[in-house]
Amino acid sequence: MSPTSELLKQLAREVAMAPQEQLMEVGRRKKSLFIGIPKEITFQEHRVPLTPSAVAVLVGRGHEVVVERGAGIPAQFQDSDYSEAGAMMVDSPDQVFKADLILKVAPPTHAEIEMLRHKQILVSALQLTVQPKDTLKRMMEKRMTAVAWDFIKDREGIYPIVRAMGEIAGNTSIQVASEYLSADKGGQGLMLGGISGVEPSEVVIIGAGTVGEFATRAALGLGASVKVFDKSIYRLRRLQNDLGQRVWTSVIQPIELRKALRNADVAIGALRPERGRTPMVVTEEMVKEMKNGSVIVDVSIDRGGSFETSEVTTHTDPVYKRYGVVHYCVPNVASRVPRTASTALSNIFGPLFGSMGEVGGFEDLIKTDLGLRHGVYLYNGSLTSPILGEAFKLPYKDLDILLAAF
Repeated sequence: MSPTSELLKQLAREVAMAPQEQLMEVGRRKKSLFIGIPKEITFQEHRVPLTPSAVAVLVGRGHEVVVERGAGIPAQFQDSDYSEAGAMMVDSPDQVFKADLILKVAPPTHAEIEMLRHKQILVSALQLTVQPKDTLKRMMEKRMTAVAWDFIKDREGIYPIVRAMGEIAGNTSIQVASEYLSADKGGQGLMLGGISGVEPSEVVIIGAGTVGEFATRAALGLGASVKVFDKSIYRLRRLQNDLGQRVWTSVIQPIELRKALRNADVAIGALRPERGRTPMVVTEEMVKEMKNGSVIVDVSIDRGGSFETSEVTTHTDPVYKRYGVVHYCVPNVASRVPRTASTALSNIFGPLFGSMGEVGGFEDLIKTDLGLRHGVYLYNGSLTSPILGEAFKLPYKDLDILLAAF
């Protein structure tokens, strides 16, 4: 980027941030939001973005929330819970998509994109594999503004929703492993933790990020013996500091990993790629040498998987055996516990939309909230994400410059 372009971008950012000085006039700038929550139609997506409790708070502050009937049922929230919280219940997605702001968990399908209106705001996940170029172009034609919740940052620069889902996936992976170690599920007939006179099960966790950390915590809590591998010595050191105790750790070296897997009762794939596909660090030969009846839970499967023998499974048919090893390779592990996951999502979305109304609406909030702005990938039909622009060979614009122009 040339010095002139960099200077222009810096000036635009300063102009975009200028409204911060006017926040003392909040009392006169409050805006009522009109939020629509459709029923998720993506395969095995059981989460809902707002719980009835969060809806009650928003309605109490003067906002309007419309919910499609049945939206919360997979997460064990009844339609009556939402109606008692003050939400307007409707029978069809067409009625939901009349709202100014559409809030979803999964990315929009082709059918949902056609229901979206011009100049509407969409908040949902952004997944390149299910959001191809033609659907993105259609959203641009409608001059929409779209926010990817998995790219929203908090004040500390952390992705709060991604972290929350990672915490759930890490904990749940150990629960799943414990279940499939039992003899009636095809496992070795072991408890994950030991008891007096019986050695504990061996758990190998590949990845020391959020998923790996919470898998480690859960496994240690049950009394298992844990070994953690990661590409980064920094992440391994941080994990030990966060745990407050020493666990066996190693950088990923094929010889050490092979030895650990040979003795493991459970192996958790918790690696996350910086970009693109998850590194496949466990070969088919390594899996062949694992114990008969041992369990693999590949949480990384949504990005390709860490094990060469991993193949995508579903919540209804979650496991298969390869070389005598039970494989659990379900993407979106958080949907296994949708009520917990929905509450975690709601804890972030509820305050976000509450503050949005306080400062005058979405347009005003993205001018002052850098974390929310980081999640915007379409603004009034203009692509603002360099990642999407490069992936789909589409022109994109700097969001700071666009905000300064409006």
